[in-house]
Amino acid sequence: MTDFGFALLGQDGAARLGRVTTAHGVIDTPAFMPVGTAATVKAMQPESVAATGAQIILGNTYHLMLRPGAERIAKLGGLHKFMNWPGPILTDSGGFQVMSLTDLRKLDENGVTFRSHIDGSYHTLTPERSIEIQHLLDADITMCFDECPPYPCERDDVARAMELSMRWAKRSKDAFQPRPGYGLFGINQGGVHADLRQQSAKALVDIGFDGYAIGGLAVGEGRAMMFDALDVTLPHLPQDKPRYLMGVGKPEDIVGAVARGVDMFDCVLPTRSGRTAQAWTPSGSLNMRNTRHKDDPRPIDAACACPACQYSRAYIHHLIKAEEILGAMLLTWHNLHYYQDLMRAIRAAIAEGRFAAFQQDFAQAQGDIEPIEGTAP
Repeated sequence: MTDFGFALLGQDGAARLGRVTTAHGVIDTPAFMPVGTAATVKAMQPESVAATGAQIILGNTYHLMLRPGAERIAKLGGLHKFMNWPGPILTDSGGFQVMSLTDLRKLDENGVTFRSHIDGSYHTLTPERSIEIQHLLDADITMCFDECPPYPCERDDVARAMELSMRWAKRSKDAFQPRPGYGLFGINQGGVHADLRQQSAKALVDIGFDGYAIGGLAVGEGRAMMFDALDVTLPHLPQDKPRYLMGVGKPEDIVGAVARGVDMFDCVLPTRSGRTAQAWTPSGSLNMRNTRHKDDPRPIDAACACPACQYSRAYIHHLIKAEEILGAMLLTWHNLHYYQDLMRAIRAAIAEGRFAAFQQDFAQAQGDIEPIEGTAP
């Protein structure tokens, strides 16, 4: 069995080219992970997700523990077999979802007691239980259980949440069962406060993890503050371990984070956009609901090889207006393909030592997000 590991293959400035090795395959980095919250990437078959170039997907502890249940998935052969995805899977810890249930949960040192959003039943999620669930799911990459405070948030509350998360990180490490090809990532917290981010980084490195995530960003603080937080955090994380920016994001956020040394990303944006008529392209995004597309014979992107771009904008517009399921399926496929094309282009630029030029060209090509007609930009 292959050991879990990370190889740093090259750098261009702070941008890193690497490869993560797991029990279920390799991940070329920088990498974008499509989100498969409930054991499915919405509107996509697993083989279609793989066809976009995605090598790893993300599953969610909170949703899967509630339905269909981690023990049930384990009895059925684990998450890879259950959802017919043979490649690597990263599972988040459930912490972010539980913390968002402000009116339905109670937090203490032990963990979080909460009511299910599905049927109101009570559950307790602790670092130990989160790690157990992720083990039952057979996740290649397991995430520590943490508390993700909202933004804005008082500094004292951010510090308390960060310190609790570090104690939970140690408990998560103690509960994790090491085995070849499987890794555990710690999660850096501290909001937008440089000293708290650095304190968190030191605590995590002292515990020791197979990879390091940056959590608690892309929660409303804005791009400039997010980049500032990365600038003060990343230098304090090990060079020889993968770095994962959780919940990010927009293409320009990904490019900017890669420039700062981030290796892995996930976000619901491409799939959610696919279900809400938004198509991402190298020159910005299009809203396919807009009537300007109804007579347009061009594809969404003439240079794109995805199935959606075998059809006209007029046809995609028709599917959206008619509320046909195929519209959401095609746009989701297109968006995931675009994101994977972006990651391929980023990796090539780093490998060839031209990432700074790539970043400049990318910024110049980006247009505005196309609004729905009749609304303000």
